[in-house]
Amino acid sequence: AWEEREAVALLTTVDADGMPIAIYVLYVKKYDEERIVVADNYFNKTRANISNGSKGAFLFITKEKKSYQINGRIDYLTSGEIYDDMKKWVDPKHPAVAATVVNVEEVYCGGEKLL
Repeated sequence: AWEEREAVALLTTVDADGMPIAIYVLYVKKYDEERIVVADNYFNKTRANISNGSKGAFLFITKEKKSYQINGRIDYLTSGEIYDDMKKWVDPKHPAVAATVVNVEEVYCGGEKLL
């Protein structure tokens, strides 16, 4: 499904009061089977939520309009191998502040739990 996804996806986190924050993200990569990397170009509330320990949900649709949701713990990396890799695929006109890593814990297709 990943190879057939539309370009734009959503990343959702939750603030300290339990309020969800969803943002559109464009610079994303499946790093491996356990990690999705999202470039932090202009995060604000999302960055604060991650700093406060929020888990996240990464949502995308395929060209056939099937929806997928990946839930998991988030790591926020400003150095290291994953960060260096992210800097290579983000358009240099964007800041690429950090590599936001969603660690795959659950996967859904529509309402069906796949993992």
